[in-house]
Amino acid sequence: MKKKFCHILFLTIASTFLVSCASVPVTNRRQLDLVPGSMMLLTGFKQYDDFLKTHHLSSNQQQTQMVKSVGAKIQEAVEQYMADNNLSGRLRNYQWEFNLVEGQEANAWCMSGGKVVVYTGILPVTQDENGLAVVMGHEIAHAIARHGEERMSQFLLTDMGGRTLSAALSDSPKQTQQLWLTAFGIGSQVGFLLPYSRLHESEADRLGLIFIAMAGYNPDKAVEFWERMSMSKEKQSKRLAEFLSTHPSDQKRIQQIKTYLPEAMNYYKR
Repeated sequence: MKKKFCHILFLTIASTFLVSCASVPVTNRRQLDLVPGSMMLLTGFKQYDDFLKTHHLSSNQQQTQMVKSVGAKIQEAVEQYMADNNLSGRLRNYQWEFNLVEGQEANAWCMSGGKVVVYTGILPVTQDENGLAVVMGHEIAHAIARHGEERMSQFLLTDMGGRTLSAALSDSPKQTQQLWLTAFGIGSQVGFLLPYSRLHESEADRLGLIFIAMAGYNPDKAVEFWERMSMSKEKQSKRLAEFLSTHPSDQKRIQQIKTYLPEAMNYYKR
């Protein structure tokens, strides 16, 4: 009886996956897509507004303007890329926003709909506008590839018993909110989803390099940024073993980025 139940469960999940798939731009990888885009946007906008209410925006006008300027250039490049590839529909109802938030974390993230946050703690590592573009291009690529939607879809299957997002928000709002934050890199997740998360990071590296190249930033500078990031992490704390990290190891990531550079350089607007 138990074997029969497991077989039925597997077939149910498999059939759900087959009828609920999308494709990632550039890589064309098939991905699970169980959450309606309109609901992801509405929920994302609310979560973003709630985050800004509880965090301090940077008072440094020069740095704030740099974040907004770099974001606007990458936004334009993304919109051009999507138009060139008949994918503009993926950006429907986007409401782009770029904010610099006070925080010691060397981090940044992007929610559905183009809602971007950069922490002041990463600016010493980015060093300049090109380094910042590497970070923001990578985070925006996560949103364009719908990695957050994919992770949330998996959470709904594995953690929420296959419920819809609206049902999960209604029945378990706190748990669902935490899963949401984790899905968009605002929390941490160790366990079942780690291999997939590393795949997401590699995809975002590849897409992000193309986007920043189109925006006029040199993708070669990505190698220098990740070398600095590696040294920064070594100074701050002991690095986790790769199998416990949601990101590729620094050296593996740098090697992968080097293989993506020839493709990105074809888009580089000097």
